[in-house]
Amino acid sequence: MEQNAPILQSTMAEPTHHRKPSSPRIAPAQAPAAREALGWLHTARFLTSASRIEQLPQGDLPEIAFVGRSNAGKSSAINTLAQQRQLAFASKTPGRTQLINLFALGPRDAADAYFADLPGYGYAAVDRGKKLVWQQVMADYLEVRRALMGVVLMVDSRHGFTPLDRQLLDFVAQRVRTGEVKLLVLLTKADKLTKSEAQRAVAAAQEVLGDFVTDDSDIGIAPFSAMRRLGVDDAAETLRAWIASAPARVEFELPPAPPPAEEDPAA
Repeated sequence: MEQNAPILQSTMAEPTHHRKPSSPRIAPAQAPAAREALGWLHTARFLTSASRIEQLPQGDLPEIAFVGRSNAGKSSAINTLAQQRQLAFASKTPGRTQLINLFALGPRDAADAYFADLPGYGYAAVDRGKKLVWQQVMADYLEVRRALMGVVLMVDSRHGFTPLDRQLLDFVAQRVRTGEVKLLVLLTKADKLTKSEAQRAVAAAQEVLGDFVTDDSDIGIAPFSAMRRLGVDDAAETLRAWIASAPARVEFELPPAPPPAEEDPAA
């Protein structure tokens, strides 16, 4: 298995709706850009948890959401990228975590981005009512969360996109096609595949994501393994580049105070 598989980006210069995402130049392992990106990711720290998007901080800091089925390796991927063992909580009972967990990145006195760890989905033993609640929370978040600028979708490389993965993509499809939200699909547990199996997994993912490629979309695919650190440098560089390309932060101002009421001369 090659240790530096490329992230396959959608074509930005001459994209078409029917072309598969193409492969860019492979950066050398631990290049300066990768070291800088991993150093930035290491600043991640827990900020807050929320069961509804209304409970999340309001503001304009760019937000990157991590989503995926239970057991797809989402928590392991977050912890590996941040080089922290227990930043993202992985329950011993898949599907137990029911909250959106928000992490701040950048200087402690002036964060420059958030990571949002969304609840895992698709675990069979979870009550159907809870599944529907989580589904609605994720749909609301992906469709309307104003600060959302990127989504990292974890897909088990051995199984490919499931119906639930495709349904989740539908929630954010319009924003991906317009380029409002960037998309990176990490094909997790790639260390369990042979080289030819990994190539087939990437090709299958390209077929699925071809429906989302437009002139404006920014879509990437990469084999990933938290255990073997496969694809970690490339993913880190991609996430850092996303934040670097975000518009400059604009501070919110309070609305001007209303003018004092004039005295009523008849009083």
